[in-house]
Amino acid sequence: MTEPRRQYARAFGGLMLRDTRVLVRNFAPFVTRTVMNPLLSVFVFAYVFPKIGQGMRGGGASGANFATILVPGLIAVAMVFQGIAAVALPLSMELGATREIEDRVLAPIPNWLVAVEKIVFGGIQGVVAGLAVFPLVYLVPATPVDVHVESWPLLIVVIALASLASGALGLALGTIVRPQHIGLMFAIVVVPMTFLGCVYYPWAALGPIRWLQIGVLVNPLVYMSEGLRAALTPGLPHMPAALFLLALTLAVLALSFAGVVAFRRRTID
Repeated sequence: MTEPRRQYARAFGGLMLRDTRVLVRNFAPFVTRTVMNPLLSVFVFAYVFPKIGQGMRGGGASGANFATILVPGLIAVAMVFQGIAAVALPLSMELGATREIEDRVLAPIPNWLVAVEKIVFGGIQGVVAGLAVFPLVYLVPATPVDVHVESWPLLIVVIALASLASGALGLALGTIVRPQHIGLMFAIVVVPMTFLGCVYYPWAALGPIRWLQIGVLVNPLVYMSEGLRAALTPGLPHMPAALFLLALTLAVLALSFAGVVAFRRRTID
């Protein structure tokens, strides 16, 4: 490794260490935002509804209960929420009133690499958020959850791509959306992404609404949910692996490019 590359690696590691220390100091808020959304979703849909006789069933040829259908989507949405919370929200403040981003861009690495560090660190937190869902879906539901890993390599690749896509989405939103509009972002981006991201139903179930089945393909959360569904609940209908892997890869590249370009524009200007 040449000397400039060593310097870049040390500076990149220093930024990661700094973010890790900040995360440790704010461990309680991190745990709260990681656990709260999936916990409430599992509690309401997989515990309360079956207990009160609410008709939430998976149906279809697989005969899977709703709790089983819900697991892959919950993991995907937990990763997306964490990517936004870990990257977009702090970045909007750093680029806004506090201007803390100026300390980071002074690091002895290219400007774009500072943005990549944001994506990577947000992706790591996304992995933690996704893993935190597993104990919840085994402990909370009132009905048995049929989840097993069909292919470990597929699961690892899907989680890696989904976590990077979540971090890249957080970077893009945090740099493109102005701080004064950050609340509006949840109303027009995050909420529609969640409800139209195949979290609560397989993509194949949208067949009777063909226009919607095609329209949701612009949503990266769809491919995260379907990829995790293929890896964890292979008995349920899901997209072909080649389709969701290609789409996730393109999502990582497109969102990273958009986020890095916007980050450079905001920090250099």
